[in-house]
Amino acid sequence: MDRRKLVVVLFPLLCLLVSVAVAFNVSTLTFDEGFTPLFGDERLVRSADGRRVLLYLDQYSGSGFISSSMYQYGLFSALMKLPADYTAGVVIAFYTSNGDVFERTHDELDFEFLGNVQGKQWRIQTNVYGNGSTSRGREERYFLSFDPTADFHRYSIVWTARNIIFYVDDVPIREVRRSAAMGGDYPSKPMSLYATIWDASSWATAGGTYKVDYAYAPFVAEYDGLALLGCRADPLREAPFDDDSCDDDDATLAATGLGDMTPDRLRSMLAFRERYMTYSFCYDALRYPTPFPDCRVVESERARFRENGHARPRPPPVLAQRRRVRRRRGVARAAAQ
Repeated sequence: MDRRKLVVVLFPLLCLLVSVAVAFNVSTLTFDEGFTPLFGDERLVRSADGRRVLLYLDQYSGSGFISSSMYQYGLFSALMKLPADYTAGVVIAFYTSNGDVFERTHDELDFEFLGNVQGKQWRIQTNVYGNGSTSRGREERYFLSFDPTADFHRYSIVWTARNIIFYVDDVPIREVRRSAAMGGDYPSKPMSLYATIWDASSWATAGGTYKVDYAYAPFVAEYDGLALLGCRADPLREAPFDDDSCDDDDATLAATGLGDMTPDRLRSMLAFRERYMTYSFCYDALRYPTPFPDCRVVESERARFRENGHARPRPPPVLAQRRRVRRRRGVARAAAQ
């Protein structure tokens, strides 16, 4: 039986067997309640209850869907499970954008999942673009503490008038705070939510060294627990809202507390970034000699990065342990003197 047909046959059973990775206190939607197909035709497969979506990439096309409305600030969230085995060149994206409406001045907030050769980890990239600022890319990349192909995990973007927070499960991994110095680079126009899978062989893995290998196709990205919370907005209204039309929706979003960077969340975020961040535009002095005004430089982070913004390789665990022992011995000797 064709692999795609086999997955479609087993799909209802899989929906009963796979458990949700993490509790979530915001109501989720069926596909028809909040989304519409974007491209890929039969490569987008929905479960019988409309709550789970499979997106396929094969040698003919990728696939994707889009929210039925645009939003002026909001919470955008989904449980996702990524394809395993060889995924070089494959990009799975979960992001907000208004590029179809504002082609030259678009805003965008991205989770991009970058595939890899077999046995290597998936990487996540987050992007923040405002008012067409793609030439001033605010990109960061990370590894994860878990295998994103083994089970579902929740990925969320919280976008408010004062800050943007990216979450993996309940851990914030990045915050961007709005400031006057940031100006139009802070996304401020209504955006739609997108989910896509596509062939990015030209750049996604080792700068395009490794391409998509369709012997492993179809590549399947699974989405569940879709959540949209925010103020539905007129896509042709470019100016920021200055009336009370979104007050109730903004209050509902604020009530989740997910836009608040509490001390506990800040500690969790810094710990994640210390361990798993592999690239930051804030430490890329070659690309950006003058730091961005929204960069909050953390010295413990900076020490891990080269001048090109990429993290220095960590020593193997045994070597790291030896170094720690040598440092302790050196401190003891100095104290004895």
